[in-house]
Amino acid sequence: MGQGQCSCGAVRFEFDEPVSGIYMCHCSLCRRSTGTNGIAVMIVANERFRWVRGEDAIAAWTKPGTQWETFFCRTCGSRVPGHNDPARMFVPAGLLEESGDTLKVIHHIFVGSKAPWDVIGDDGAQHAERIGG
Repeated sequence: MGQGQCSCGAVRFEFDEPVSGIYMCHCSLCRRSTGTNGIAVMIVANERFRWVRGEDAIAAWTKPGTQWETFFCRTCGSRVPGHNDPARMFVPAGLLEESGDTLKVIHHIFVGSKAPWDVIGDDGAQHAERIGG
């Protein structure tokens, strides 16, 4: 259960599914897209996710020659939820208005390509690539 928005508030969303935890992707695409060590996302089923406002304010960029996409607010540039999978939304964890104190990283993916300066300091399971991949 949660709600969130981009930095400027143009894009707002909510979902009514309990989130099991955060997935942290350390791949080079996510690092370059965010300018940090990757991106922390929650996975929410499409049918449990709703746009409250601003869906028309969302832009997408697809890396040429791939199916990798990133979604962002046209006004402020904040990464926003996206659907790189037909059944699920990937919701950036930093957009939540309240995350509570029980939400934590449960999986680190693409650890095999993480930046050398990126030190993982929690007990989330580490996977060299994607889970199951």
